[in-house]
Amino acid sequence: MNITMIGSGYVGLVSGACLADSGNNVICADVDKEKIAMLNSGKVPIFEPGLDEVIARNIKEKRISFSMDIDYAVKNSDVIFIAVGTPMSQTGEADLTYVFNAAKMIAKSMNGYKLIVDKSTVPVGTAQKVKEIISKNTKHEFDVASNPEFLKEGSAIEDFAKPDRVVIGVDSKKASQILHDIYEPFLRTFHPLIVMDVRSAEMTTYAANCFLATKISFINEISNLCEKAQADINLVREGIGADKRIGYEFLFPGVGYGGSCFPKDVLALIHTGKSFGYKTKLLEAVDEVNEEQKSVLVNKVLEHFQKENIEGALDGFTFCVWGLSFKPRTDDMRQAPSLVIIDRLIKLGACVQAFDPVAEESAKSILGNYNGKLVYASSQYEACKNADALLLITEWSEFRKISFETLRQTMKGKVIFDGRNIYRPKNVRQEGFVYYGMGTL
Repeated sequence: MNITMIGSGYVGLVSGACLADSGNNVICADVDKEKIAMLNSGKVPIFEPGLDEVIARNIKEKRISFSMDIDYAVKNSDVIFIAVGTPMSQTGEADLTYVFNAAKMIAKSMNGYKLIVDKSTVPVGTAQKVKEIISKNTKHEFDVASNPEFLKEGSAIEDFAKPDRVVIGVDSKKASQILHDIYEPFLRTFHPLIVMDVRSAEMTTYAANCFLATKISFINEISNLCEKAQADINLVREGIGADKRIGYEFLFPGVGYGGSCFPKDVLALIHTGKSFGYKTKLLEAVDEVNEEQKSVLVNKVLEHFQKENIEGALDGFTFCVWGLSFKPRTDDMRQAPSLVIIDRLIKLGACVQAFDPVAEESAKSILGNYNGKLVYASSQYEACKNADALLLITEWSEFRKISFETLRQTMKGKVIFDGRNIYRPKNVRQEGFVYYGMGTL
């Protein structure tokens, strides 16, 4: 099948590459000249394990191409996926400018029947607005469908190839059959294709992401309570996660969630509720807990060093930060807890030496260097040089097994603030370090 993916960001590239890998002819189109030039030179602009290999393989087989020519891409495709960004506006609602612009470009380039599929995460009612825009700009027959994405950064290729489920929202049998044909190669292990109406499909992505965000904020809330009650969150998590109705996934205490989905989708669904005159009390609390959680580790630092939460309180202190991306196996810095933690440490007067295996360049583009108070180290142990304490922010695999001897020789202080509970408190303390976890004894 001939497919165009409008938007060559995270969702568009992964989806386009995987669809090409299943035998389709895919054009990844984008208005970003620099991005398309990079892709045409064989470079992938985002870090996602395995994506570069899939793209290279399909370039070689001539099943995938990259273009700024939207008109050509639309005319030479049967199915057009809209996979552009839906950033969060100042009010918290999803900004659909790019979606509507894409719809207008598609309509003006149509030369026959097309199936237009909303792949971007969009609020309920967006497909109807897309349909209205296209109807005003073309006389050709078309359908608009919704196909929510459930990709996890760091494992997106496997998620696409072996999905838990594929959800499609359609209002015609023709659109349903086309999407069934596209996804059939990925459903041979009896993963379900769930067909529903368009508005329900649009709601599904938000509902799924907001539920997972709720689990994270819930365990963080319990983690904070455990500290007050002198209970151990690791044991509590073991006890409740064994209940199959709850499970262990997304039940890890830490410094809060980040990324391009959870923060944006929680606020977008809150705004959707408001637009229908409904107050989403639970989701508002989820967002509030998450924002407060990003400051918990810095509060522990202030408490340990017996400092007040005032400007200049940490003058003369140097802190090592391990991990900048919002999660392992990605360079995505969007809404990363490290942004809040580093900003607050430096505003309190401290210097920060940070290391991340892949996210340094992304971090630099957002954080800069705070007039020299933020230094990016070339290795995890270099970041610890003369540091008063180590703050673990992102649980990259290379941080799990560490040399305490090297830390003793490198650091000035012997304090570890474990923002992801990846170390055993007893082991760290036996090595002569003061240990602070999230809700642990």
